[in-house]
Amino acid sequence: MKHIVIVGGGVSGLATAFHLGRLARERGVELRTTVLESDSWPGGRVRTERVDGFQVEMGANGFLDSKRSTLELCAEINLSGELLAARPEAQNRFLFWPDRLQKLPMGPRELLGSGLLSWRGKLRLLAEVLVPARRDAGDESVLEFARRRIGREAAEVLVDAMVTGIHAGDASLLSVRAAFPRMIELEREYGGLIRAMRQVRRKRFAAAAAAAARDSPLTTRHSPSSPGLGGTLWSLKRGMGQLTERLAECSGAEIIRGVSVRCVRGGGSGQWIVRGDGRDEWPADAVVLACPSFAQATILESLDSELARLLAEIKYNSVAVVALGFRAEQLPRPLDGFGYLSPQRSRRDVLGVLWSSSIFDHRAPAGMVLLQAMCGGWNRPEIVAWDDERLTRAVLDELRETMQITASPALVRIVRWPQAIPQYFLGHLDRVAAIEARRKGQPGLFLTGNSFRGVSVNDCTEEGVRCAGELMESLFTSTS
Repeated sequence: MKHIVIVGGGVSGLATAFHLGRLARERGVELRTTVLESDSWPGGRVRTERVDGFQVEMGANGFLDSKRSTLELCAEINLSGELLAARPEAQNRFLFWPDRLQKLPMGPRELLGSGLLSWRGKLRLLAEVLVPARRDAGDESVLEFARRRIGREAAEVLVDAMVTGIHAGDASLLSVRAAFPRMIELEREYGGLIRAMRQVRRKRFAAAAAAAARDSPLTTRHSPSSPGLGGTLWSLKRGMGQLTERLAECSGAEIIRGVSVRCVRGGGSGQWIVRGDGRDEWPADAVVLACPSFAQATILESLDSELARLLAEIKYNSVAVVALGFRAEQLPRPLDGFGYLSPQRSRRDVLGVLWSSSIFDHRAPAGMVLLQAMCGGWNRPEIVAWDDERLTRAVLDELRETMQITASPALVRIVRWPQAIPQYFLGHLDRVAAIEARRKGQPGLFLTGNSFRGVSVNDCTEEGVRCAGELMESLFTSTS
């Protein structure tokens, strides 16, 4: 029987363990899998806290159906009946710019009436259809790409906010090829983003109509009622933590919590030894590092210092989440959207606020609302270190200015995520290629997680499929 040790019990690690078990059963191979998790709970940064009738997402708030990997995984672990689509009003997104909340335009007509851009900025954005597609394959920052396609003003307001919402990062530093590969694909396939939006929206409506015509329960349930470029946002009735809790149950792996892994080394004859603190160690036929890349670097330093150096080059930012519950009657305006973001050039203390109880049902008790403020990020890391009182006061000051909320919250929950989100800086794909080339020099060692090919929940569930498949092929090759 082969023994696989996975270091890291987040979504990628748990999904890898689950798919290993599935593939082993399909191929008639006996596997024993052990997952070593440093925290006291599995799931990594996908975690739901349930308190006083509130469901607070301490990490990811959901996943899009533009990729199918998470929806398919939910079906495999019998969670399809627990899926929860975002409310229709969650399509409304807002920016606080320059001194008031403004709705993000959903199309050209709304754009023309919006106060987010000057007339010069609006005309330049609409002129994107005239901008030729770039033909060379060189790397480009997200900001450079956006300036080239839609102009400086729209890039520094709209795209900056998008990067803030997804990566809490700096658009001038992130690689568009690595962080937003879909944008490159759309430019190459359609010649521009506006053309692509029209064509993709048309295709998604057609696909939704075809699914409805087939009257397929699964496809109808998972088809968006109002398809957009990004797809429909989904979660689970008991929060995203329900996904990792069920994955842990269904993985078939032994999950050992509270374990800090110090290093791995080859044990000879194709065997590996995973060493924890103290005298704990686990022999393995293959090792999967599903922890963050900086942790992978530390673990691999004594095995391959060059591989460790490459992994350590992937930088992370830090984020604090401040969840606040209020009585609905205390809010002076309706929560008729997803929430709002502030472009980072404004240097505000709060990156953005999710109107969580307006995005999904079951997030707040009757008569209450739940807001979640995101603070810190690449350009304001010092905020994450503020004490609870100062951080809460900063968020309440922000809500007073942006949403005119003056009431005291009935609930306050704070979680800090140091080294929270990997930042795919320029050259990231070349760095990942170099890491993979070096990793292949260590047969039986596999690297996964959101440090390499995408930071979303969908990316992590896709990583589980990819890593498990690669590992099983390796085992079959070595035993054939």
